[in-house]
Amino acid sequence: MAATGFLFVALVLPLAMLFEKSFRDHDGKFVGLANFERYFGTPSLVASLWNTLWVSLLATCIVVPIAFVYAYAIRRTTMPGRGVFRALGLVPILAPSLLPAIALIYLFGNQGFARFLLFGEPVYGPIGIVIAQVYYCFPHAFLILSTALAIADRRHYEAAEVLGAGRIRVFLTVTLPGVKYGVVSAFFVVFTMVATDFGIPKVIGGRFNVLATDVYKQVIGQQNFEMGAVVGMVLLLPAAIAFAADRWVARRQVALLSARAVPFEPQKRRGRDMALLAFCGLIAACILVVLGVSFWASLIQYWPYNLSISLRNYAFTNADASGWSSYFNTLAMAVCVATIGCSVISFGAWLVDKTRGAEFLRGLVHLLAMIPLAVPGLVLGIAYIFFFNSPRNPFGFIYGTLAILVLNTIAHFYTVAHLTSLQALKQLDPEFESVSASLKVSVWRTAWRVTLPVSSPALLDVWFYMFVNAMTTVSAVIFLYGPYTKLASVAIVNMDEAGFTAAAAAMGCTIVATSAAAKVLHSLLAAWLGRRTQAWRAR
Repeated sequence: MAATGFLFVALVLPLAMLFEKSFRDHDGKFVGLANFERYFGTPSLVASLWNTLWVSLLATCIVVPIAFVYAYAIRRTTMPGRGVFRALGLVPILAPSLLPAIALIYLFGNQGFARFLLFGEPVYGPIGIVIAQVYYCFPHAFLILSTALAIADRRHYEAAEVLGAGRIRVFLTVTLPGVKYGVVSAFFVVFTMVATDFGIPKVIGGRFNVLATDVYKQVIGQQNFEMGAVVGMVLLLPAAIAFAADRWVARRQVALLSARAVPFEPQKRRGRDMALLAFCGLIAACILVVLGVSFWASLIQYWPYNLSISLRNYAFTNADASGWSSYFNTLAMAVCVATIGCSVISFGAWLVDKTRGAEFLRGLVHLLAMIPLAVPGLVLGIAYIFFFNSPRNPFGFIYGTLAILVLNTIAHFYTVAHLTSLQALKQLDPEFESVSASLKVSVWRTAWRVTLPVSSPALLDVWFYMFVNAMTTVSAVIFLYGPYTKLASVAIVNMDEAGFTAAAAAMGCTIVATSAAAKVLHSLLAAWLGRRTQAWRAR
């Protein structure tokens, strides 16, 4: 199957090469566990592991409760403006992770105009990392919890009310147990995102080392690829453990709605609704302030001495040799990733769900499709260095080209797109294929005339998901760009390192504007497709 071949080349073989390299020295000689012994014998590297774990845990424990209350306000209350707050809660998805870190420097840095709010504590280090990660991870936790809270059986609440249970007891015995798997899933997803993110600790981490920045220092700073492979394997562990735990929890989940269920409809309670409106307003204001500071920073002449407005920071050639070409490289890569990735992933999901026979191969494709969710971008990037830069690799000619960036990004974000496509296909009754077979209609004709139109909204969602992630990604591609294929996110890192923070903010804002325009286009196309292909849903 084509999907199997793609996943083997783009994922399995590079990771296998990374694993093998972690047991060899610089000359390629097998040294067993010597590299790992050297790693755990280096106090600074072990400290980075500990820093990664506690910062990830702290940020997760902050994000998940905030996202839960925000999602609860939108799904379980009659609070006014829920649609607006939902849209605002998803805004951080449009920005690369480096942008909130840059905004925090202008807010709480050594010359930040709100630094007094930190009571003299420096923002460079764990405080800045945690605040930026809360901003960056919030929409992901919110999406998961919003989905979990969208489903409820009203009969459970009516029974609790009849039995005289108070509101707190109803929440603890009915609401919370009903969404516990969503809460656990959000916890593990956020923990993995924080532990594996590179952009935020690189920009605002200062001297506070984490595993992601250690990988970068070993590979880029010291050209120590073998130790980079070891750190990559260590970085893979917390992500893999979190992924495995999340899968275990998911298997224990049971259906919350039966055929006899009555949909839950929130009742109006003025006090609760107003309190949650204030809470959501505060969170939305924080989101807009960070984004607003980013745009403002991209327009001022020279912080903090010349605050006049100018577009000089958008003349990127003054801050980075690649100029605007890095943005256009990113745009070209994002379009290729979205188009090629949507086609490959959707076809692979169709083979898994709609074809018959080859049960082992279909199961293998689905298993391989789940792996990228547990593989950090930095780890995948190092694996690509070892695999595609090998002189024995027949695909080595793509190293340093835009093609390897496209391949890497598709593989990195494969899992969510695969699950989205698979879920859309499972909505179709298998009787369609049975009827087509009885009428001697080919499988391909059925796919073209029935499957594709019905699942077209999900395909559009996949395209947009891949496009936005390709626009904002940095961790996986930081090791793979060539002289003529530098991406906008990489340019942000380089400009920030060189001290051109305002130009870095300008490039980040350009990415946000592009992602926002893509979202508007996505909404218009989704509405058009809904009218053309989804009329049957209203019958």
